[in-house]
Amino acid sequence: MPAVGVNQIMTVTGPIDPSELGMTLLHEHLYINQGGASRRRNDDLIDEEMSRFKAEGGRSIVELTLPGIGDPEERLKAISERTGVQIVTGSGWYRNPVNRLPDSRMDPDREDNMVEYLIDEIDDYWSGDPNPGVIGVDRLSVSRREYWVLRVSARAQVATGLCLNTPAIRDRGLAQLDILTEEGVDLSRVVIGYGHDDSYPPLNYYLEIMDTGATVAFDNIGHPRMHESRVLGVLLGLLERGYREQVVLSQDLCYDDSLAADGYTDYAYLQREFIPKLLEAGVGEKAIHAMTVENPRRLLTRTM
Repeated sequence: MPAVGVNQIMTVTGPIDPSELGMTLLHEHLYINQGGASRRRNDDLIDEEMSRFKAEGGRSIVELTLPGIGDPEERLKAISERTGVQIVTGSGWYRNPVNRLPDSRMDPDREDNMVEYLIDEIDDYWSGDPNPGVIGVDRLSVSRREYWVLRVSARAQVATGLCLNTPAIRDRGLAQLDILTEEGVDLSRVVIGYGHDDSYPPLNYYLEIMDTGATVAFDNIGHPRMHESRVLGVLLGLLERGYREQVVLSQDLCYDDSLAADGYTDYAYLQREFIPKLLEAGVGEKAIHAMTVENPRRLLTRTM
């Protein structure tokens, strides 16, 4: 068990000092089995992708493929050790929250058991396995089950202090924050993702989220359906208003055909293509460092 009062970030190879995190993508997928969005790539290809990411200045990746649709941490640990890219994994559920629970905990009406399950997974120091470094929640609709998953995840966040990352399709981020507030979550530990969403909420939507203390993730950078000119405009508006400490950037690479080997993009697109566009638009180096290094470090750091 770590010493009390120590700041650390948990990766698949064990805890690191926050100063070691470096440039970080806060929402990615290396291995995923999600129906049509499945990726069962060979390790050599993923190694190549990670090496390219590192060569462009990348240091760490948050693998938000949650248990049940991802691969064992042993595989991610091996990739991290071979490539030198630090990988942080998540705890939580993807849409159907009971598909990976033992029979005794599969009753959605037993919220206390579900909260306990997450806390045990996060804080099981005696298992010998790396612990999750973030709580992930899938994008929510209005179903009772998904609404309930957010509440359970919120209670685990309050108990552990981990960052909670939840994509919000369309304009549901504020509704999610209402639920998290009711559960006592420190909203400075919350990331509302899908800031790029194709419904394009107005700038005021993002400002309302940030005024709660939460962070907005523009986490589909490089995707064909993301209109970069609009995202650039929103980002500039937020940065001009002084919100650089509440923005993170990522790519959410997920599908079989979304890698360089398929002529698409790669995990280094943000550094190689998008950041130069930010610089050209007048965004300063300090703001870019905040969005890609300082803010992920703050969010992922946990005081034990």
